[in-house]
Amino acid sequence: MQLTTHTDYSLRLLIYLGIHTGDGPATVHDAATRYRISANHLAKVAQTLVQLGYIHSHRGRGGGLELAWPADKINIGAVVRQTENLQLLECFGPNSTCPIDPACHLKGVLGKAQQAFLEVLDGYCLSDLITNKGKLRKLLDVA
Repeated sequence: MQLTTHTDYSLRLLIYLGIHTGDGPATVHDAATRYRISANHLAKVAQTLVQLGYIHSHRGRGGGLELAWPADKINIGAVVRQTENLQLLECFGPNSTCPIDPACHLKGVLGKAQQAFLEVLDGYCLSDLITNKGKLRKLLDVA
């Protein structure tokens, strides 16, 4: 299973905000530059995370982004569920046109695998991903 770029960037932005120091606001542009990714795409990701309640966005001079919750309250499994399309196959949706859907075991096997994947992610929160803040700050050149 491969996560979408949107989910990948959501997790990266949360990590960045989790390690960002209080020396000025964290901005989409700064995070995008440090990760070497598209600022336009990251801005859309930030908007999603604001709508989901994971981050706050402050406009204007001195504005920027910040976590809406302490890092130990942001569950990684929940973030992935809310930012990812978890319909692995067409038959996972309500309008399956697969002729073998009623007798197929693949859907059940993949459903169990997906559940196991999400259960592992449910065991982690953002604070678990940033226990090495010093190293992450160095790699991203965050003061």
